[in-house]
Amino acid sequence: MRILHTSDWHIGRSFHGHVTLDALAGVLQELALQVRDNEVDVVIVAGDVFDSATPAAACYPLLSRSLGAIRDAGAQIVVTSGNHDSSARLGFQSALLRDGIHVITDPATVGVPVTVDDGHGPVHFYGIPYLEPTMVRAVWPGVTLRSHADTLDHAMGLIRADLAQRGGRSIAIAHCFAAGVAPTPQLERDIQQGGLDVVPLSAFDGVDYVALGHIHGRQQLSERVRYAGAPLHYSFGEADKPRGSWLIDVDAAGEVTARWLDLPVPRRLVTLRGPLDELLADPSLDAHHDDWVCAVLTDPTPQIDPMRKLQTRFAWCATIKLDPVGVPAASRITYADRVRDVESDDELIERFLTHVRAGEGAGERERELIADAVAEARVAELTS
Repeated sequence: MRILHTSDWHIGRSFHGHVTLDALAGVLQELALQVRDNEVDVVIVAGDVFDSATPAAACYPLLSRSLGAIRDAGAQIVVTSGNHDSSARLGFQSALLRDGIHVITDPATVGVPVTVDDGHGPVHFYGIPYLEPTMVRAVWPGVTLRSHADTLDHAMGLIRADLAQRGGRSIAIAHCFAAGVAPTPQLERDIQQGGLDVVPLSAFDGVDYVALGHIHGRQQLSERVRYAGAPLHYSFGEADKPRGSWLIDVDAAGEVTARWLDLPVPRRLVTLRGPLDELLADPSLDAHHDDWVCAVLTDPTPQIDPMRKLQTRFAWCATIKLDPVGVPAASRITYADRVRDVESDDELIERFLTHVRAGEGAGERERELIADAVAEARVAELTS
């Protein structure tokens, strides 16, 4: 059987204030073409279908069209909910979908597979929706569920028990942070990167392949445990991670082989670093005119209207970060801390200038002008 493992579509997520629906629609259309060209039998979406528990109206048609295109390409689909999804809303959507599209959102169904047959017999797809321990204790009374790791361990126990009776090949689908994942900048919220919510790989023993979601970059934890990542880049921290999905072949004995299928990147992401004037003038940066740009400005003092200036050259400059070169760490304290103990107006203005100039206070002539201005203001107060 041939399976395409994808995850974390995050329909409705914006990118630094820019809508991503059209870009995602194009990428998912390409994914449907890959399903057809590679004669895929089943497509897995391992959680975080939507970016929000309350998706905007435009998100639902995109999901329906994308799932329909994949189904038309010849594959069945197994979808599970992630920590960003509302299981109730996603589950309601499932009743409106076509045959062959299976949406798993109910914890009570864990251990009951979606079974798809091929020439070698059945393959059982065990979907595990995102399991918040405090929400599923009522589903499994008497079971100790202190952490996400506890809930996944219990869910996999139910799966192994069911599989022992059914026999056949098996795929588990989960949305979690598994032990062994490389450190991830800007890790998704709500599932911790450390502590009790890390799920040990041993929890997934007993099945032939584990399709994981939650991490936005492709990762292989073992030959049979993998993350596919997101189909779009949703942060500059992901810029160096390829976008795509795993094409999984499961033979008659349950042995797994995998290869990566790249998806197109609608707009590249690049981080440019340097003083503002250099970024605006350097001819070697012309190639980034149509890229998403994160500009890291190294000017020692803040620049005037930098975003407007950058966007005249880089139309898709999305964000600016400040990392002044040569500025001592002590100059980076907050403004509130800097002015908390001031005793005079002159000192307040001096500290304000020190803050906005990243450590450089007023010059001698500026101090004279400040003193004159403060004196004039005091006279005006007394005579008003």
